[in-house]
Amino acid sequence: MKKLWNKILTSKILTWILILIIASCGFLFFSNKWIIDHTQGLVYEKIEDIPANDVGLLLGTSKRTTNGKINLFFKYRIEATVSLFLAGKIKHIIVSGDNRLIEYNEPREMRRALVKAGIPDTCITLDFAGFRTLDSVVRSKKVFGQKKITIISQKFHCQRAVFIALFHKQEAIAFCAQDVPESYSYFTMVREYLAKARAIIDVYFINQMPRFLGKQEIIKIN
Repeated sequence: MKKLWNKILTSKILTWILILIIASCGFLFFSNKWIIDHTQGLVYEKIEDIPANDVGLLLGTSKRTTNGKINLFFKYRIEATVSLFLAGKIKHIIVSGDNRLIEYNEPREMRRALVKAGIPDTCITLDFAGFRTLDSVVRSKKVFGQKKITIISQKFHCQRAVFIALFHKQEAIAFCAQDVPESYSYFTMVREYLAKARAIIDVYFINQMPRFLGKQEIIKIN
């Protein structure tokens, strides 16, 4: 009798584990499809097609990879931002990223790259509290006062960022930086698949807000 009961119990546990796995996979697929569909038409790949906005939001990433080489995500985001600025599609840039460690400062590294590429320093505002994409997007509205924004990153990232902005009633569009080779970005793409599901949970289930807000900082457009 005991063996029979253990067999039934094991069977029930395995059944629930299987149900949980199927439900999780379904949620991941649904979340990704929902975000991609919801932002369709707001994420631009050609500079001549994107409408102009006063302010662009450049989402941060590290300058170098763990092996010390230039991070292609960084390189291509800088190039995309410079292209937008020179084409008159944006007049000012919020550079938002992580600087929680002294030796790791995404906003400062990106500003240096932008200035080196010819962007006036007066046209750049640094946001040091962009610890997550949600923080960067929400802070661009609540701290820097931007009701309209052009987000700059790779396409997969832009979709999630625009989705978050729309939920927070911000008029957002995005410009896609050049994609990196699949072999280079495999881990990032897997992580992004999970991040889109997390974005759904953040905005619809737990109403996640940025870690820091603070007082407003007025951006003066030249």
